[in-house]
Amino acid sequence: MREAVDDFADHLSRVRDRSAHTVRAYVTDLVSLLDHAVRMGCADLAGLDLAMLRSWLAKQRTMGAARTTMARRAAAARTFSAWAHRSGLLPHDVAAPLASPRAGRELPTVLRADQAAALMDAPLRAADAPTPADTAPADGRTAAPAPAGNEADPGDTAEQSEAATPEDATGAALLRDRLLLELLYGTGVRVSEACGLDVADVDQARRVVRVFGKGGRERAVPYGVPAQRALDAWLRHGRPRLATPGSGRALLLGARGGRLNPTTARRIVAGWSGAAGLPRVTPHGLRHSAATHLLEGGADLRAVQELLGHSSLASTQIYTHVSVERLRAAYRQAHPRA
Repeated sequence: MREAVDDFADHLSRVRDRSAHTVRAYVTDLVSLLDHAVRMGCADLAGLDLAMLRSWLAKQRTMGAARTTMARRAAAARTFSAWAHRSGLLPHDVAAPLASPRAGRELPTVLRADQAAALMDAPLRAADAPTPADTAPADGRTAAPAPAGNEADPGDTAEQSEAATPEDATGAALLRDRLLLELLYGTGVRVSEACGLDVADVDQARRVVRVFGKGGRERAVPYGVPAQRALDAWLRHGRPRLATPGSGRALLLGARGGRLNPTTARRIVAGWSGAAGLPRVTPHGLRHSAATHLLEGGADLRAVQELLGHSSLASTQIYTHVSVERLRAAYRQAHPRA
């Protein structure tokens, strides 16, 4: 069974072009399923059947798995079953009739336009104020907003021999953070897409970035004047201070000159949201905010779908619910007959 798991992971990565995150999640689900099957007396893959799959999902449910997790695990089981049948490992596609639990869709939390503006301006305000490194506690813990400083990036593997001095790196990090925030909110791209950008992916003449999204799908996303200013400042005064021979063509760099890691990017956003006096904000929250503000400004739903890189319009329609909820709240507050 172990060989089947490895082959399935290779299929997801090479043939289906799934992200490393998706491959890891599906493989984890598959290992859980096969472990359950062995405990149920299944000696090999040929012994898998629909009842066994359903009992596995039922067990997951009793253990408190969320509906979204259940839906993903059912999808992983169906994907594996179809692949195993095509590969001759299963006599039938046993998971084809397996239904997915309907995943509840929570309305995303979004920033108001003034809150988003305050977050975008936070690195600019910090440039004239003491940096987080200046106010760090004596015990070595990082003070908020930690991401604006020079913490090590887990995915940053570039050589350190030509790394910037602490003073240079702090100023460069502020410019990088400003650009990161402007890209996430100004374009609505996913954090992994922003971190995956190369310098050549930015068309400054047309103010468009080329983004490679889920499944390797390519799309062009426009950005505005504030993002262009942040980009100019970063490319001229920030990136050269952090770049090393190992930086390659990555647009956003970590403290040691390697490509910025999405985990560090999330920490940067959270740190600046705290510095701006806002509730904790995530990169996905900025994506939600960008989409909602576009729709509130009159953008067409199909256009927003293309900008966000959604394969299905249903994924984009959730933002119309957010806008309606805001409209309803304003109505209740202002209308005398509400």
